[in-house]
Amino acid sequence: MTTEVPIIRARSGSKFISPQGTRAVKDGMRPSELTEIPDSAPKPSWLRVRIPAGARYQEVREIVDAHRLNTVCAESKCPNIAECWGRGTATLMLMGSVCTRACKFCAVSTGNPHGWQDHDEPTSVADAVALMQLKYVVLTSVDRDDLADGGAGHYAACIRAIHERSPKTSVEALTPDFRGDHGCVEKILDAGLTTFAQNVETVERLTHVVRDARAGYRQTLDVLAHAKAYAPHTLTKTSIMLGLGETDQEIEQAMDDIRAANVDILTFGQYMRPTANHLPVRRFVTPDEFRAYRDLGLSKGFREVVSGALVRSSYRAEQVLEKDNVGL
Repeated sequence: MTTEVPIIRARSGSKFISPQGTRAVKDGMRPSELTEIPDSAPKPSWLRVRIPAGARYQEVREIVDAHRLNTVCAESKCPNIAECWGRGTATLMLMGSVCTRACKFCAVSTGNPHGWQDHDEPTSVADAVALMQLKYVVLTSVDRDDLADGGAGHYAACIRAIHERSPKTSVEALTPDFRGDHGCVEKILDAGLTTFAQNVETVERLTHVVRDARAGYRQTLDVLAHAKAYAPHTLTKTSIMLGLGETDQEIEQAMDDIRAANVDILTFGQYMRPTANHLPVRRFVTPDEFRAYRDLGLSKGFREVVSGALVRSSYRAEQVLEKDNVGL
């Protein structure tokens, strides 16, 4: 995570004010009016990643290597891998590595799996969780629009298998939007979740630029709102990438929209361009700004806001449970 620094200024009345000297985006500017940061430009010091270390990290790594387990943590070279594995949390990817969508920020391969499914995966996932002795596991996946239920039934089978094998493990599902199908959302919630997550990814204006055409800002908010209404005791969560050309006003509006959907947890992280074929970085958000966004989010009523340059969707996923003494 980023080095903690004092917030210079967080709010003035009800309006958000960026820390002095760090404002990079003016309200009302279009993406085409913002300067792209070249891939060759040096990264700020706060984006430097420490080499993973620690006894618990090494133990989990040996289990993952020996059993050829597929974790998003390792596959994506997540900067927080040592911290999360050391705390007994990890993120596992379901349903293969080919996505039916083509979001412009994501490096996952796009294609059509033609209905392929690994019917042994629920058992394999449950075995992985048990071997890694996880206290908290995040299940995520590619979008599977080729499946009638978008893979919701497969998610549910994996969740139930984990509960049967490791009843003390808390489960979070970071799912596709299932094109807004409430029945698919309910199918996953019925399997027994601690946290249901679906990422809005960016502010409303940039959604059509950043996400696949089948995704939608309001669609994600509707999915999250329905999840909370259907299972009030399940935590709900979403994430926003910063650095794509959003303004402070748009970020604050997104917070208000997300809170209106009764979402409990919000995370902010720095967008990093995976390849030259993906969207460019428009700005590097400073530690001061990330701290200020967290302060503003908490003032709006979120139960937790995790905000930092190296934060990813599942980072410190168990934090709210520890805070509230729930499930762990």
